Amino acid sequence: MTLQWPGVYCPLARSSGWVAIMVLLAAPAVFSQQKASPATPRADITTDANERITQLALATSVKQGDYVMGSGDLLGIEVFDVPELSRDVRVNETGFISLPLIPVKVHVSGLTTFQLQDKLEELLQSNGLVSTPQVSVSLKEQHSQPITIIGEVKSPMVIQAIRQTTLLQVLSQAGGISAEAGNIVIITRPPPPSAESETPGVDKVSGDSQTFTISLSDLLESGDQRFNIPVLGGDVVSVPRAGIIYVVGAVNHPGGFVIQNDRDRMTALKLLSLAGGPTGSAKAKDSVILRKNPDTGKRDEVPLNLKKVLSLKSDDVVLQSSDILYIPDSNGKKALRRAGDVALTLTTGVALVTAGKY
Repeated sequence: MTLQWPGVYCPLARSSGWVAIMVLLAAPAVFSQQKASPATPRADITTDANERITQLALATSVKQGDYVMGSGDLLGIEVFDVPELSRDVRVNETGFISLPLIPVKVHVSGLTTFQLQDKLEELLQSNGLVSTPQVSVSLKEQHSQPITIIGEVKSPMVIQAIRQTTLLQVLSQAGGISAEAGNIVIITRPPPPSAESETPGVDKVSGDSQTFTISLSDLLESGDQRFNIPVLGGDVVSVPRAGIIYVVGAVNHPGGFVIQNDRDRMTALKLLSLAGGPTGSAKAKDSVILRKNPDTGKRDEVPLNLKKVLSLKSDDVVLQSSDILYIPDSNGKKALRRAGDVALTLTTGVALVTAGKY
């Protein structure tokens, strides 16, 4: 899916080449910063996406599987005609339950209710307790297969994977995405238990946790079920916040721009188009990208000769989330010393505009 950019055109002094480039960048525009309320496009985009999530979740046909029991689950066990063996019992933290008259603890973690029924009937018969046992096992509470949903969703929550569940169904149960959501969903899966364990009933993890990154655009628009992956008990589903890129200085409309679709990367020229182009006093050749350094936490200054980029004498530059593109004017050196203060106010006081859609 292609990002669409607002059609903002402003005459640029002393450079007809700049004008031509800005017109080309603005050509596929769908809304302008001046005319659109910043909240409206984002709200519309989120509503459309959530309606799509709900529709696809309902339409998705998923083969339901049997619930696999684990620690914390409350089981109802009924032994026909043997009331002293019938009771409710909770699976302990190591995956075992204890029943009267049965001399050993019964390991139930990883079994379905039907498998446990067969196992208990075999134990009752082999221990000479019941000649022809008939056992019924019901699941009264589920606590062993939590799916955690966090991040930019309407209702972060923990649900139980009582049956096979897909990513769309999980997002739908959480009420869909929030207006600040980005264009990806990250599923983190804990390492699977090893088939062999040194202590019976205690899971032994093997390998590293797995991470799956799914594009919301692919999930909602491609129709390809490969993106609607199964979500398992123990998974953490996270919807990160959308990236924001800022432009300040000698531009017609400084501000922050929310990038909700990362299929096409935000570049310096695209950001300049969103900002209505440089002013007549802009010193584009002395532009600077203020980029946060993950090691120091401070912003590094990355020089950018935007004049060469505009005249196609240099490659366009891909920007990163939270970058600040600063374009100085005739007092650029003095203004640059205030760029850090400007960056702090941007996150709270400046209007944000959505620069893409799902």
